[in-house]
Amino acid sequence: MPASDTPAPAPDPGPSLDLAFYRWLAGAVPAAAPADAATEALVLAELSRLAQRPAYAAELVPRVPSVIPELLRSLRDDSVSGADIARMVAQDVVLVGEVIREANSSWYRPPAPIRTIQGALILLGRNGLRMLLARVAFRPIISTQTGRFAKQVAPQIWRQSEKCALAASTLAPTTGADPFEAYLAGLVQNVGLVVAFRLIDQVCDGKGLPASSSVVGVLFALARRMAYGIALHWEFPETVAGAILEGNRPDSSALGQVLAQGDRLAKLRLLVDAGAVQPDDPLAGAILGTRLRPCYDQLADQPGTED
Repeated sequence: MPASDTPAPAPDPGPSLDLAFYRWLAGAVPAAAPADAATEALVLAELSRLAQRPAYAAELVPRVPSVIPELLRSLRDDSVSGADIARMVAQDVVLVGEVIREANSSWYRPPAPIRTIQGALILLGRNGLRMLLARVAFRPIISTQTGRFAKQVAPQIWRQSEKCALAASTLAPTTGADPFEAYLAGLVQNVGLVVAFRLIDQVCDGKGLPASSSVVGVLFALARRMAYGIALHWEFPETVAGAILEGNRPDSSALGQVLAQGDRLAKLRLLVDAGAVQPDDPLAGAILGTRLRPCYDQLADQPGTED
């Protein structure tokens, strides 16, 4: 085929999806006015500064509860018995409730109601418990915020995080990526976006949101860099932090690929369900194809994606 007849590569739908997702988030803030150019520039400058100082960025969100890392370490240790894990779970009343609720969810469909920690742990298995613990740990970090903008958008960002984590962990076996690392990366990747909205609250004083498409694109890139730095600051595995930073690069690792796919599927699912994007929109077709549609369909009714 002559060079002039070679079809041009399809445009990357990622920037358009991010912009649509951001505008949907902004729509949750009543009467939010667009910030002026000077304020937008200040927001990006401050975000860039925070991206280079992850310890400072991490101060804008709560830390992971100490019981969670201990349990996650125990779950990686085959010498720790189920009884030991049950005793650790029993120390936290909230965690007990979460474990039993998860075991009785439509995802597991037990033949009879589960009423004990031991029974719930048997049904969930170690991997199911690891995913539940990660979700319990991150929910208050991302979904509980103050400030006019952050408070309004945080619950929607959390919903996207949960759906992304589910999608990434579902897709992981197809690439050889570790499902739990994919789940963990999906939950933590939006922490930089939450920090961005916290900073917007401080810089804009609740009066205006950055709105121009060029600024939104840079904001998402800086949010990803902040999430990478915060993940390392919190001593997450290098593989998890690196996958967040990679985004949708052609040379991404297997974990980076499924994280990017999970991120897009989750954003699209939320936008379509909210009516912000139509199911037959070309953007949806560019993201889904045929291979990813089953995973996308699953996100419409998965346990843990709604609270």
